[in-house]
Amino acid sequence: MGATYFFVFLGAIYGAAIGFGGWYVAGNDRRRQWRLRLTEIRAALMGWLGARHQSVTFRRRQVRPLILRHADHVRNLLHRHRRALSLALVILCAPPILVQLLASSGGLEDYDDMPRASAPVIAGLLQGEQLVPPPPLPPELFVTREIAAERNELASANREWNAFDAEFRQRLLTVYQLMAKRGYQMALLEGYRSPERQTSLARLGPHVTNAGAYQSYHQYGLAADSAFYRDGRIVISERDPWAMEGYRLYGQYAESVGLVWGGRWQLMDFGHVELRKPKTMARR
Repeated sequence: MGATYFFVFLGAIYGAAIGFGGWYVAGNDRRRQWRLRLTEIRAALMGWLGARHQSVTFRRRQVRPLILRHADHVRNLLHRHRRALSLALVILCAPPILVQLLASSGGLEDYDDMPRASAPVIAGLLQGEQLVPPPPLPPELFVTREIAAERNELASANREWNAFDAEFRQRLLTVYQLMAKRGYQMALLEGYRSPERQTSLARLGPHVTNAGAYQSYHQYGLAADSAFYRDGRIVISERDPWAMEGYRLYGQYAESVGLVWGGRWQLMDFGHVELRKPKTMARR
């Protein structure tokens, strides 16, 4: 609601500007009158600046009546044209107000911090019994030459499911379960990330991350990086058509349970998902 009121306020200002502009351009006489007034104001200001050596009291006596005179003129102007201004405000403010009243939810879905599940089956999974994390994969799978070529910083990554926010963990496990039904066994690459680790990753450059310490949902247990486990090895590479199809499904399922998928970012991160809880970044 707050965002709507803000845009209504902007619309009101815009409407006032349109009303004034329409009045101003309605005739040459009005334009000449305003040019004369602006010239008068400019001359008064220049005189005020030129008289800065005079006392503060004297300058106030010179400027204050000018300000009051023009304030009265503006007030009278608004009063005389109140009907036209009111009509302009109604025309501009009506659309956003109607959209807000007729919308099925309190915000725009694409920008909602907590999107709703898009299907009854998925909603049932989220509200059902708490899912159990899968057994951890052997640590040596994360330090192979193939993995190092894709992400050479995974050896020291945290993969503890208990470090996740409880709600995020349930949503992520729901996605893992849905992926398993499509033949994709998921592998957690990294979960919670300390501020120190986030800082060190940011120093590697934007190809790794653009976020510094406390600027990533990893620091709050609300983000995870995942890949696929197939034939005894972890598959990360996007050049693998099978993996790329998996990432597409992964993003689809992640968004259906209310997670934000990194595959839609400008710097695409297909294995990344996060849960954007309100005011998360404000806490440390």
